[in-house]
Amino acid sequence: MNLNAAVREAIHISEDEMARHVIKATKEVFSTMVMMDLEDSFPLQESVNHFHCSVSGMVGMAGTYTGILSIHCPQSFALRITSNMLGMDVEEVGEDVNDALGEIANMLGGHVKMVLSKGGTDINLSIPTVISGEEYSINAMAESDCVVVPFTHEDEKFLVSLKLRKE
Repeated sequence: MNLNAAVREAIHISEDEMARHVIKATKEVFSTMVMMDLEDSFPLQESVNHFHCSVSGMVGMAGTYTGILSIHCPQSFALRITSNMLGMDVEEVGEDVNDALGEIANMLGGHVKMVLSKGGTDINLSIPTVISGEEYSINAMAESDCVVVPFTHEDEKFLVSLKLRKE
């Protein structure tokens, strides 16, 4: 899994540098919005595109660069994230979890947009999409041109992925 060569050349940034931006943004969002301190373990050792009992929040990017920023986590951790964000116990995956994971994806996408964009006018973000289920696959992560950063909080593990192409 690598950052797209055209993206690296256009913005003069390496995969490691882009991963550092994703790591910094994720740690800031989780620290301030979710009240959780994270550890990262970049780079991902093996490709992941199949999820079991998970929730994925995604935001698309269109413009000079196109792509998708995603957060993928186990349902149990999605419930903890949501509970911390709302300041109340959330016990089932539903609208609150969808809103929380969608908002996190949106904030992370906004950070990546700021890194890539010229004044914010050349990249647009989509409305966040959230999927969850007992078992699903996301094919975009199986392809190249994707930077994936694993994170942990206590005993929970999750991924943040960024797939980018230059148009």
